[in-house]
Amino acid sequence: QVQLVESGGGLVQSGGSLRVSCTASGSIFSINIMGWYRQAPGKQRELVAAITSGGSTNYADSVKGRFTIFRDNAENTVYLQMNNLKPEDTAVYYCNFKRYWGWDGYWGQGTQVTVSS
Repeated sequence: QVQLVESGGGLVQSGGSLRVSCTASGSIFSINIMGWYRQAPGKQRELVAAITSGGSTNYADSVKGRFTIFRDNAENTVYLQMNNLKPEDTAVYYCNFKRYWGWDGYWGQGTQVTVSS
């Protein structure tokens, strides 16, 4: 089992920045993919960014150039740096650790990010 604890959400004005973090504990040795998803009211959960154990990253088109995912292996923590935030980025952000794509994996409790216009 893997436990994930998120922090760092909040309220920010359009154009501002936030960083959310997710710290893992438990049996993380088998984890190969760490990602951030988000879900806005009335919408499906979507992948925002992911980073693999090899360091490869991928981003949703809507956040490319604005968001950066990175990790601190020593602290078992993955971060999402969000710059130039827009109101449409408002959502609950969830971190997710999984062994491979197609597996649901483990989820954090979610952290609210609200961007005001």
